[in-house]
Amino acid sequence: MSWSGLPLARRLLWVAILGGVLLAISLALGMSLGSTPASWRQNLAALLDRGGPEDILTTIIWRIRWPRALLAGLVGATLSLGGLVFQALLRNPLADPYILGVSGGSAVGAILGLLAGLAPFPGVALLAFLGSMCTLLLVLVITSGEPGGRKGSLLLAGVMVNAFCSAVIIFLVSITQDARLHNILYWLMGDLSMSAPNQTTFLIYFLLPCFLVVLCLARPLNLLLMGEETALYLGLNVALTSRILLVVTSLMVSLAVCQSGLVGFVGLVVPHLFRLILGPDHRLLIPACLLGGGSFLILCDLVSRVLPSQGEMPVGVITAMVGAPLFVLLLMRSR
Repeated sequence: MSWSGLPLARRLLWVAILGGVLLAISLALGMSLGSTPASWRQNLAALLDRGGPEDILTTIIWRIRWPRALLAGLVGATLSLGGLVFQALLRNPLADPYILGVSGGSAVGAILGLLAGLAPFPGVALLAFLGSMCTLLLVLVITSGEPGGRKGSLLLAGVMVNAFCSAVIIFLVSITQDARLHNILYWLMGDLSMSAPNQTTFLIYFLLPCFLVVLCLARPLNLLLMGEETALYLGLNVALTSRILLVVTSLMVSLAVCQSGLVGFVGLVVPHLFRLILGPDHRLLIPACLLGGGSFLILCDLVSRVLPSQGEMPVGVITAMVGAPLFVLLLMRSR
């Protein structure tokens, strides 16, 4: 029996099992590998037994690598799910928070909060959310405010807004004269090393309800793919559903940007890949993007830590180097 011929429950079970295994392997690798040399037996013993503070390897794994791997998984899942929602709402496979300028708007708001000395929550997060909403509304206004606007005008509007946000970011960085300049520049390229464990825990409390809301709206997302008129005919309140998804997705992305900076291509590549594999049903795509997007960014962050001989590089560099060629291959195959 083909994949499409299987019952939905069985397909969903397979997605959950395979995605969960991939995420578990990614977390194990992210926690085991790093600059501290250790054999696989030592890593396994440290993973299975948290031990005491005298065990240096155990402390490194559970106090440093585990919170960072968890943050990478959350950010990857958020950006991947955000790209999936934007692609469905705008009916455009090239839409994602980065290209549409939502991530750039969040970065502008977050930098303003950082320069003002606000706390990460709620000050920086609130400004990042307002920035993402402003840029998203600006893109929709430029394209006549229609979520199903022409692809060309939508992409051009997103590129223009993104370029404007980049100019504002460069201006803000250029007028910063203190020690925060280096941290802001590194954060803009995608950095997962600046977040504290308590901030990651706080992030979970906000992201999980957002994930649940999007998951509950999987069927309306399927109806929106058919067009607004068809969705209205089938009884869907298109305006209300679209507003809820836009607000929830912008909130998710802004929270992720606050913690990780600008990480591109996750929201573009991961949903496109799973759509080619699983088909257009969002009841399967949402859990696949959550698990697959988290695994993708965990592995990219692992490469960013292990690849340099000294120090580490921003994870956004790795996602761009991996995501751009992969997306080109996916586009060629889809044609």
